[in-house]
Amino acid sequence: MGFQDVKKISIRDVAALAGVSVGSASRVLNNAPNVTEDVRVKVERAVSVLQYRPNHAAQSLRSQTSKTIGCLFSDVSNPLYARAFRALEGCFRPDGYMLLLSNGLNDPEREIEILRTFQLRGMDGVIIAPGNERHAEVLDAVNRLSMPVVIYDRDMAVDCDAILLDHFNGVKTAVKHLISLGHQRIGIALWHGHSRPVRRRLAGYKAAFRELGLDVPNLIMQEATSTSSVFEDMMQTLRSDEPPTAMIVQGTYTLISALRAISRMGLRVPADISVIALGDTEFAQTYDPPLTALRTPIEQIAQKARLLLLERINGRRGNDDADHIGTAPTKELIPYEFIVRESCAPPGGAG
Repeated sequence: MGFQDVKKISIRDVAALAGVSVGSASRVLNNAPNVTEDVRVKVERAVSVLQYRPNHAAQSLRSQTSKTIGCLFSDVSNPLYARAFRALEGCFRPDGYMLLLSNGLNDPEREIEILRTFQLRGMDGVIIAPGNERHAEVLDAVNRLSMPVVIYDRDMAVDCDAILLDHFNGVKTAVKHLISLGHQRIGIALWHGHSRPVRRRLAGYKAAFRELGLDVPNLIMQEATSTSSVFEDMMQTLRSDEPPTAMIVQGTYTLISALRAISRMGLRVPADISVIALGDTEFAQTYDPPLTALRTPIEQIAQKARLLLLERINGRRGNDDADHIGTAPTKELIPYEFIVRESCAPPGGAG
């Protein structure tokens, strides 16, 4: 069958060959749940024989939906966002949605441009984690969006649904775990910045000591702007008169640099210094020894984002979930999973 022939095939041809109604064929092609397995098999066989390719542009015009979700992340080189996007794609694919990923690069002008592009292209909904959550023009651009929005782990002064990670209690749990092992000189290495994750982690770190009546140690590393500066800051901290006996370190790149400094100083994990990773990456899992970590439940977050966004989308289109439209924004607080491995021990190898 030639290319010109393929383009002329319609859904009516598929339905005729399958021996079903056009409506049944359409439900199969749109992954509708109310289809028998027998009908689904017949339609899929007819699609294969006829080499039928749906005209998505025409479908969008008829249904007034683009079947596209826009995703704006602050920096897609962050492994966490790569994992999040992969999980989101897996959640939305069965519903027939395609995700468009945009990289904000922590640049407010770029983020504003992306948000405006989402609006112009008629996305059905958007999921955003911008790097400039308090920037007035970024907030204005979000407020101007006419489609449903789900915010991922940002404190933004906008009336949108949000999924927030519980960094406060996650880091507090990590600190108290180390204190239970006998540590008090516990350091924390966070990336330079004022985003919600950084603010809440720092607050949880301080709260853990104060709740136990302990002084907060002067071991907060928060000035790093590059992996090289993380290394230098860590080296300086380890050379101090009162170096940490344990460290809590965020992210993959910060963690790698911190561990490189620990190794350069001739220290062993956990015999000389305990380490907890903020983020359970493949690196944390395969490091020798495997690192105790706070794991982000990415699949749970993706499913929550799908549920919140589709409820709003369906409500806007006047489907069965129309009562969701106009309801107050939902704020979902998701706890970390604390994974204990082999990177923590009592200070100085005691115990």
